[in-house]
Amino acid sequence: MARTDNPTGNDTTRQPPPLKISRLFHAPRATVFRAWSSAEHVMRWFSPETYTVPEARVEMRVGGAFEVCMRSPSGETHWTRGSFVEVSPPDRLVIDMYALDNAGARLFRAYTEVNFFEEPGGARMDVTQTYTFMDPAMAEPMVRGAPEGWRTTLDKLDKQVLRMSGATGTDDRSVTHATFFLERAYDAPIARVWRALTDEGAKQKWFSGPPGKWKLIERQIDVRVGGVERLKGRWEGGLVSTFDATYHDVVPNERLVYSYAMHLDDKKISVSLATMQLKAEGGKTILKVCEQGAFLDGYDDAGSREHGTGHLLDALGASLTD
Repeated sequence: MARTDNPTGNDTTRQPPPLKISRLFHAPRATVFRAWSSAEHVMRWFSPETYTVPEARVEMRVGGAFEVCMRSPSGETHWTRGSFVEVSPPDRLVIDMYALDNAGARLFRAYTEVNFFEEPGGARMDVTQTYTFMDPAMAEPMVRGAPEGWRTTLDKLDKQVLRMSGATGTDDRSVTHATFFLERAYDAPIARVWRALTDEGAKQKWFSGPPGKWKLIERQIDVRVGGVERLKGRWEGGLVSTFDATYHDVVPNERLVYSYAMHLDDKKISVSLATMQLKAEGGKTILKVCEQGAFLDGYDDAGSREHGTGHLLDALGASLTD
């Protein structure tokens, strides 16, 4: 939807450079977007570390209210009141907000643009916040504290989207099944593609988390019938993901069949059966992938596994050109 306001406005007395911050979440993009959609969700995360949100009003529509009361550890309350300017699910939100003093007077404006992107392993959220200060005395401490405040706030959001997706904080017992098929054509001989799938040195070039957003903890691979593979890493925000696979069928240069379990921290979120088939065709290698997944105990995959696997297969292709 079109912007209906100007972030610089006519009430400007002092405006520092916009704050820009980005975070990758191990959850579907639609779930991250939905975390902004109601007071119930917002009250769980929209405040810095040590602060709480005892009251909020959220009406996710253009012109709808976005009002949040933050309470400090000492009991002081700080209101932010504003409204939605753009609502384009699940891609973009714009919220025009004002921080108020105890008398309800405006201290500064925070014009907040939020963009959501699908990424390998989940979703990326980019926030740009443009400040306009009515009270110049607020400018310096606000600019100094905003990056750290947002960092700890997004740590809370990380936990909230995992809770919403069923990856943490639920005792629900359920199984949701999903199957997907993917195909890629690589300009490389079968032997080279096979090596990228089965050799530890070749596979580490493409089978991992995004650089700068994920740190390797453990990697091992033993591609043979009965062999196992593990990839474990820590995501930005502290979440640890673990991929544990067992190989059931290995036909060199033709076929791999394996099962794997995925954990987020200590919670098992899924168990899957995967088949990879390779075939030479016109000087290229055709790779066909089928996955049948059982997503466990309320975990909401929402297609993110298929999307992430597609990104990994594209990364595999890029590794073949090295």
